[in-house]
Amino acid sequence: MSTIAPDTVPAPSAVLPERPAYKVTAARVLRSEWAKLWSLRSSWITLGLGLLFLVAFGLIAAFQFRSRISSGRPMDHDFADATALSLSLFGTNFAQLALGVLGVLVAAGEYSTGMIRSTLAAVPRRLPVLWSKAAVFGVIALVLSTAGVFATFLADSGIVAQTRAAMTLSDAGVVRSLLGAALYLGLVGVIGVALGALLRSVAGGISVLVASLMLVPGLVSLLPTSWQDNISPYLPSNAGEAMFTLHHDATTLSPLAGLVVFVVWTAAALAGAAVRLVRTDV
Repeated sequence: MSTIAPDTVPAPSAVLPERPAYKVTAARVLRSEWAKLWSLRSSWITLGLGLLFLVAFGLIAAFQFRSRISSGRPMDHDFADATALSLSLFGTNFAQLALGVLGVLVAAGEYSTGMIRSTLAAVPRRLPVLWSKAAVFGVIALVLSTAGVFATFLADSGIVAQTRAAMTLSDAGVVRSLLGAALYLGLVGVIGVALGALLRSVAGGISVLVASLMLVPGLVSLLPTSWQDNISPYLPSNAGEAMFTLHHDATTLSPLAGLVVFVVWTAAALAGAAVRLVRTDV
């Protein structure tokens, strides 16, 4: 007796869905850098410190000025010609350190953790990564600084009202100075990103940033006066300060000239970072 094996019908081959073709676009690189920035706790903390320095030191300066006016005590040199504008921008030097340091961390932090390999594997052309990091952090620093300087000025205007330092937004040059200070802090953040990408070291980037903004002007002040007059106005910090100073003299740049010089310094830092990113391996 023979048995006939049933015919086996081959199972239809499973049809795998086609994977969508993802393209590296500028918008997607920007979104990835945005997500990376806000996913780090250090970003929130350092941005908060930058805003705190900007607002708190401005308020403290205004209260100190008001206290000396009310008590009749002699004014320190820093407050002799103070205005509501200069008092509200008193914390700019402290805020620039926080924003500049965070800019260095945004770029150099990926090199210290090794995450930069994954980033450049996803964006093999490399340069869009640098432009996106600089653009994202620069805009965030600009928006934060704009809110900080205007809020501090409005608060300080109320504190020093009916004193010789009283000013309002309608006074000539006030809005321009506030926007100049915000733009300066935003560009400091971009320079921090560029230094982090150029040096690929958190410590090295922060050291160069602090030296450029704070130490070099002090060293230049030791040079002969004729040298100081030719060099000092074009230093990054002094050119940036010209962007938001209300009154200028022959030894300082105009606001527009200060902006041009500071933008050149920013572009030079970005150009150096771009060259190293393209020509050297991770």
